[in-house]
Amino acid sequence: MNDSLLFILFAAFTFMELLILGGVLFFYRRLRRSEAMLSTLQGNQENLLARIEMNARLEKEIVATFAQRQAELGSLDAKLEERAQELRRLLEQAEGISRSPQFLREIILNGSRKGLSSRQIARNAGLSVDEVDLILAQNQKS
Repeated sequence: MNDSLLFILFAAFTFMELLILGGVLFFYRRLRRSEAMLSTLQGNQENLLARIEMNARLEKEIVATFAQRQAELGSLDAKLEERAQELRRLLEQAEGISRSPQFLREIILNGSRKGLSSRQIARNAGLSVDEVDLILAQNQKS
């Protein structure tokens, strides 16, 4: 009986060793899978950091070009304002010339030479018919 007890103990210890060996192999495989997963995660993290860096660089470029465009727009706005003031000055000057008596006289005389009626000349010059007739009468006297 002593031998059978010894055999049972030997078989139990062998079975326990096999179970322990199986557990070690199981944990070893899990460790390998975990290492592979960790390696994949690190690769993904590096890709993500590279994308974030690229996005930050693009954002800096966009901000720089935006600031440049804003400066250009400010310059164009100043030039446009200068041009508008110059055009206003020229317009006022042209209105002053168009309302001068000499210019109105020339318009009336040119209209008369073209054969326009006093009414048409008055409408074109922005004067009354009496004013046109008076200027035409003065021209005929001279």
